[in-house]
Amino acid sequence: MKKVLIIGAGLAGSEAAWQCARRGIAVELFEMRPARTTPAHQTDHFAELVCSNSLKSESENTAPWLLKEEMRRAGSLLLEIARDTAVPAGHALAVDRAEFSRKVTEAISREPLITTRREEVTQVAAGQLTLIATGPLTSDALSQEIVRLSLDPSRAGAPAPHNNLYFYDSISPIVEADSIDMSKVYLAARYDKGSPDYINCPMSKAEYDRFYDALLAAQSVEQKDWENLNYFESCLPIEEIARRGRDTLRFGPMKPVGLKDPRTGRIPYAAVQLRQENLRADSYNLVGFQNHLKFGEQARVLSLIPGLEYARFLRFGQIHRNTYINSPALLHPTLQMKAHPQVLFAGQICGVEGYVESIATGLMAGINAAALAAGGEPVPPPRATACGSLVHYITQAETKNFQPANITFDLLPALDRKVRDRKERHRLQCELALREFEGWLRRSALPAPSAAEAVPFPDSA
Repeated sequence: MKKVLIIGAGLAGSEAAWQCARRGIAVELFEMRPARTTPAHQTDHFAELVCSNSLKSESENTAPWLLKEEMRRAGSLLLEIARDTAVPAGHALAVDRAEFSRKVTEAISREPLITTRREEVTQVAAGQLTLIATGPLTSDALSQEIVRLSLDPSRAGAPAPHNNLYFYDSISPIVEADSIDMSKVYLAARYDKGSPDYINCPMSKAEYDRFYDALLAAQSVEQKDWENLNYFESCLPIEEIARRGRDTLRFGPMKPVGLKDPRTGRIPYAAVQLRQENLRADSYNLVGFQNHLKFGEQARVLSLIPGLEYARFLRFGQIHRNTYINSPALLHPTLQMKAHPQVLFAGQICGVEGYVESIATGLMAGINAAALAAGGEPVPPPRATACGSLVHYITQAETKNFQPANITFDLLPALDRKVRDRKERHRLQCELALREFEGWLRRSALPAPSAAEAVPFPDSA
């Protein structure tokens, strides 16, 4: 059997390495940190979460739930660890990010079939079975190597994943829990859905207007010469949202709908939500408050939020460049390159957006790489499944204006009959997807054991 080289030990690379190893395939896993760091990472741990700590909704029959349910049935290591390190977050799956990455690092490091190499990869041999999962912060040298691979002479004229193929992603601020003035806030989940785990900072109209004016007047980080700020529409900085109109924040990250204040019995004019950051509950992140402001300006503006007047910030918001390839032009639905079938891609670099989506493509690419290593032919999941629909989008979308995507029901094919009720329609789509996914797993020549059965998780201590 061939050995699989996996470049990048983030969410996708770690999951892919695990899936290969579970199928008896030897892996060399390359991670350039800590020898070379990135503008966003803070540790050398695998699968570090640099933005939010949320893996989206756990509500049954939602699109994120469906994708996670498919991954669970396929034996996802990272999903098991996420649930093992979960923190209270209402109906969402959120994790203690430090504990999560620590456990992933330990599980991957002690797997005998995975050899970890802490070094930067700058060249890829087209004939070597290689999975590139370097994420949105791929090094400049490897980015140039990917451009070279995509400009193979046999595909002259094909679009290259170069300067026009990146967007800017973001990191939300984090505050110390004991610096929040709890007399000015309240605990609630939107629409009372799930347990009341979010801290809500309510605003009157006067408080909102004051905050809004200060936000627009705040100084942004100076743009570098090489930057062309091309933000991903689903992850805009709050100041960019604010520039679109005075009420845009109230219909976005500061939406108060469904957040009735139990002290007044009324819904506030606007609200800022804080989500628990770790298992100790000693820090909270400001949900949706990614921004590109100078740190001093952030401290000044965010202190105008009720309850955060004297907040101590463990981390300020940031914006960083996210690189991704033009997957519809370059990849098969198996995540193999069209020009170089021995090279696969997974994670955000292949055009998915979100933690769960990155892990899912890592899972699929790992399964496919294992099949190739064993001399077989990989088969993508059925189109009706969440996994299948995700890879269908990133490999079949329009190449001219390709944008990364999260999992939504819009990506799944329509049912063969019309169902007017949206909840019932989604329930039926999930039912069909899981039935199709189970069939795909049964047909697989190398079925995966569950992550929990394969290797015991590291102790939480």
